[in-house]
Amino acid sequence: MKTHIGKEKWNRAAALYVRMQVFVMERGIPLKEEFDLEDHDETIYVVIYDGERPVATGRYKQIDSDTIRPGRIAVLKEYRKKGLGEVVVKELEALGKKLGCTTSVIHGELSAVGFYEKLGYTKESDVYYEDGVPCVTLNKELV
Repeated sequence: MKTHIGKEKWNRAAALYVRMQVFVMERGIPLKEEFDLEDHDETIYVVIYDGERPVATGRYKQIDSDTIRPGRIAVLKEYRKKGLGEVVVKELEALGKKLGCTTSVIHGELSAVGFYEKLGYTKESDVYYEDGVPCVTLNKELV
């Protein structure tokens, strides 16, 4: 397995492939809700590859000078429970720290709260719906 962080077109295509498989095909989220204005030429993606096959991804967004918002974390079904989601989140956090950020805010699906709590995030909101999916906001200080 290898991890690549970047905004190259081929890496973006790989990230979008994983998200298409997980969110659209597997979970039934409509295309126009999954792929939004945050997916553009300057967006940075973390993608984990098994050989040439993209198997996990996450999208980097810096929302202000101190805060990042990792998003669209996805792992192909047959690669889950192998720690790849954790690798993606930690790579996004490391990039934020490298760029001077001190806080990470995630809009996490309710079903993934335990995963994020194990990574040091704390729940900061009540349940709300994003793209028809129940979510909560979670925060973590990047130290």
